[in-house]
Amino acid sequence: MKCAEILLLLLCLEVVRFSAFASPPSTCPADLGKECSGSGSDEWEGEFFPGIPTIKYEGPSSKNHLAFKWYNAEEEILGKKMKDWLRFSVAFWHTFRGSGADPFGAPTKFWPWEDGTNSLAMAKRRMRANFEFIEKLGVGFWCFHDKDIAPDGKTIEETNANLDEVVALAKELQGSKFQLLWGTAQLFLHPRYMHGAATSSEVGVYAYAAAQVKKALEVTHYLGGQNYVFWGGREGYQTLLNTDMERELNHLARFFEAAVAYKKKIGFKGTLLIEPKPQEPTKHQYDWDAATAANFLRKYGLVGEFKLNIECNHATLSGHSCHHELETARINGLLGNVDANTGDPQIGWDTDQFLTDIGEATLVMLSVVRNGGIAPGGFNFDAKLRRESTDVEDLFIAHITGMDTMARGLRNVAKLIEDGSLPDLVRKRYESFDTEIGALIEAGKADFELLEKKALEWGEPKVASGKQELAEMIFQSAL
Repeated sequence: MKCAEILLLLLCLEVVRFSAFASPPSTCPADLGKECSGSGSDEWEGEFFPGIPTIKYEGPSSKNHLAFKWYNAEEEILGKKMKDWLRFSVAFWHTFRGSGADPFGAPTKFWPWEDGTNSLAMAKRRMRANFEFIEKLGVGFWCFHDKDIAPDGKTIEETNANLDEVVALAKELQGSKFQLLWGTAQLFLHPRYMHGAATSSEVGVYAYAAAQVKKALEVTHYLGGQNYVFWGGREGYQTLLNTDMERELNHLARFFEAAVAYKKKIGFKGTLLIEPKPQEPTKHQYDWDAATAANFLRKYGLVGEFKLNIECNHATLSGHSCHHELETARINGLLGNVDANTGDPQIGWDTDQFLTDIGEATLVMLSVVRNGGIAPGGFNFDAKLRRESTDVEDLFIAHITGMDTMARGLRNVAKLIEDGSLPDLVRKRYESFDTEIGALIEAGKADFELLEKKALEWGEPKVASGKQELAEMIFQSAL
């Protein structure tokens, strides 16, 4: 199949995945928290997940597929409770809007509470299902795109009114028991964003995107969100022949500057996050990877205002490992949040699978522990059921497996730290710099004349083994 055909199929998938149009407009006022009538009933008889108990920790020997084997929320590991290291969050879009559609097939998931519409009443019902789900799963956080949780209206005013009404319900259901990890504006599905949002060649689109982000920031603040994410799904180009890349990057920077200013104006204290992604659906996106995003922030003086939300599957698409992206973000002081998912090395797009590789989870947690944690960020499951998994129970099984995998990664890091062999191996590898001349080099006080003098004095240097196989043996022993 040609690349152009694959791209077209991927675009079709995005349309099915995030479809949120052709919904009846709200007749409610736009004031947050106001009750509204005449929008249909969101009532649902009984539980959304009958027969699913509250998920509890039963230990590694448990055979119960609706129980945690490794994640024990209150257990202390390396001086913190597991729940405080991991700060798990359910992603509304995949969990409650994922349809099972793929580039070659129609939706396969039809949950019992769905009525086939994208009405305001249906949006409220999904929100109730969301909070029952996270309560039974034992997760303290959730996150969303604006278009996931509320239908579009015919105008910005109607769209905002719909969002207000659903957000008011979310505020009520959230109470003091749950927290919003982050919110975001979905700026890639609608045809108006076909050339991008903040990097669109049309000033009207730029303004529309700003209005949408303004509202999303407001509702995130209203819900007590701890972060706000920018994911530029189409902030890039298909060809440079018709693109003024410098101008588009400047526009993107101005957009982010305006977001920072508005965040401060409304008193939102959450962290602003940028989520790097290299491609898909565009040929090249401007936040290709962590290093590219860090360079962008430095160029435009935005370091200190933003951190990065690293998605493991996006790392794969950029040609890196998730561990590499996390370490790049960490050493630049930019590690803010993790999208806990993975891709398939045999499939060349963003498959958003639940991370179940214990080795990869251990590497991820190595970076998080070195960072001292990622609060106020966390681990959100930007991951979806496979197309063929269609039982309601599968939603729980997938999240339990993902949570247990990350918990095993944390436990393995504790083993590595307690053993000490791996950090000792790394320390010994660089011990030649733990000398007087090494200290001068690292302090920027060794000029070329001094270094030449030392090279003449020492002669041909001896180069020690890197002990890669030993490092891998030590790492594998912890798994």
